Amino acid sequence: MHIVFAASECVPFVKTGGLADVMGALPAEIARLGHQATVYLPYYRQVREKSPDKKPVIVSLTIPFPYYNRFVTVLDGGKREGVQFYFIDCPELFDRESLYATQTGDYLDNWERFGLFSRAVLEASKQLGVPDIYHVHDWQAAMIPVYLRSVYYFDPALRNAGTILTIHNAGYQGWFPPQTTERLLLPWDLFTMDRVEQYDTFNFLKGGMVYSDALTTVSPTYAREIQTGEFGYGLDGTLRKRAADLHGILNGVDYTKWDPATDHNIAAHYTPDHLAGKAECRKDLLHAFGASHVNGETAVLGIVSRFATQKGFDLIAQIAHRLLNEDVYLVALGTGEPYYEGLFRSLQEQYGQKMSVKIAYDDALAHKVEAGSDIFLMPSRYEPCGLNQIYSLKYGTVPVVHATGGLEDTVAEWNGETGEGTGFKFPHYDANEFYGAIERALGVFRSDKKAWTKLMQNGMKQDYSWSGPAKEYAALYEEVARRRS
Repeated sequence: MHIVFAASECVPFVKTGGLADVMGALPAEIARLGHQATVYLPYYRQVREKSPDKKPVIVSLTIPFPYYNRFVTVLDGGKREGVQFYFIDCPELFDRESLYATQTGDYLDNWERFGLFSRAVLEASKQLGVPDIYHVHDWQAAMIPVYLRSVYYFDPALRNAGTILTIHNAGYQGWFPPQTTERLLLPWDLFTMDRVEQYDTFNFLKGGMVYSDALTTVSPTYAREIQTGEFGYGLDGTLRKRAADLHGILNGVDYTKWDPATDHNIAAHYTPDHLAGKAECRKDLLHAFGASHVNGETAVLGIVSRFATQKGFDLIAQIAHRLLNEDVYLVALGTGEPYYEGLFRSLQEQYGQKMSVKIAYDDALAHKVEAGSDIFLMPSRYEPCGLNQIYSLKYGTVPVVHATGGLEDTVAEWNGETGEGTGFKFPHYDANEFYGAIERALGVFRSDKKAWTKLMQNGMKQDYSWSGPAKEYAALYEEVARRRS
């Protein structure tokens, strides 16, 4: 089968979140299974800086708008791990300082930028290879199934192509004014509450949900959660209607980059059966954060995250003073909302001997935090999948997590009697429950080194590679293709 992946991010070209990691890994796994995989991405300024001088494979595609045309060049991104990459180049829309927004808010023409991207993918694939399946990701590519089942409905080249939409985070939907309908040259009969309209806005993600042949999201628990009012962000009714077509497929991780046995970013390598290198990584981490004074009996707590309320930092704010009066040392790495950046700076001023924060995005240092911490804190309000808790498991760093989304699916509560489990969870989004879960972890760490070693080893032996999820996606591609044939 031929699968075309369309998304707004992909490592190593451009990244703001987990979507980029998925796009960097899943197509390659699909190619390893023997399928043809093609990826389309916007040619942002950030991509051009990393991949300049790309040659065009299509010099000009005409993308119509009501009173003008845009002209798109399709660039050959080359092959990586058996995957063909193409870039959609439209400088006036994609050659900008950031991907989606400035500090003052989203780009007002995002409807045009990603509407054009979606239509350009369809037009380009008619010349470069029509797939059996378009696998589109998040709202930025969600117009592909909408176009395919409306203005391209009678196109004989595209008629049999199936579509699958993956929802990486239902909180980001692509809301635009009603007149977006005619600006994208779509019929007004699409602007109804059972199609693309949501609270009198044109909703890209909703349109993709309605018109795709199948839907996926990034963990089984999140697939259930987004069908509720709490997590569906207004689309829970639409998702319940599509429940039979909604599949929760847990994201994998790339163990070629995240494995303490081979990681070139850490001070020493180690495995479940030879853990000595973990202590060296802990020393290296503390040195990197200016905390070489911390003794070996003090638990090192790690955080690598976007500093945002969604990531549970309101809970961290509530327990910070209690926690930092314990025998712990906290290291935190990330950037985000100014309030939480300021919170960490003020805590560091007050508890300089108990914590250190670096307000930065630093991939190499993130590896050091995963390898050198004893306990990893991830109290997200909601977490569609999450990757850092899976990295933590692999590095023998015991996660403490809120039992939501992929955190619920990947972390099993420690049972001291049976020696089973990989971490500690708290079921309700509550500061006292979060603190209680940390206390349970600290209790094992301080009192029973043999149990702690077993707990670390349990996590390190888990397998969350992409091979399993890729097979689930391949089976879904085949099912959708059968339905469309």
